[in-house]
Amino acid sequence: MVDGAARGNPGEAGCGAVIFDEAGTLLEELNRYLGTATNNVAEYEGLLMGLEGVLRLGGKKLRVESDSQLLVRQLNGLYRVKDEKLKRLYHKALGLLRRLEAYCIIHVAREHNRLADRQANRAIDTALNKGSRDKGLKG
Repeated sequence: MVDGAARGNPGEAGCGAVIFDEAGTLLEELNRYLGTATNNVAEYEGLLMGLEGVLRLGGKKLRVESDSQLLVRQLNGLYRVKDEKLKRLYHKALGLLRRLEAYCIIHVAREHNRLADRQANRAIDTALNKGSRDKGLKG
């Protein structure tokens, strides 16, 4: 599962990924704060982080679940990628996907993607809370 979140568009953004093995056992939860980004960029960053995690763990076959119709349709060849920032992320994703033996990318309902969404929002919350604490120390 992968997800991205942006509070504002663009706005404070984060991405998340949750990796399970074929038996459904949770292997890893990942999140990263992105700074200011659009939601679509955050979605792609979540995918890239998840792909890198799977490859690092030695995964060969993958089922990617995302609640982003744009990301899923672009990667499945149904939509063209027009935005220049997304093109770069799209090509990077394709390069990582080609390193796998097999993969599929499917769209899931937002409520089915809660674990990845939680990670994306955790990244933002952690960064914003850290920034608040840091400001308090300086004042």
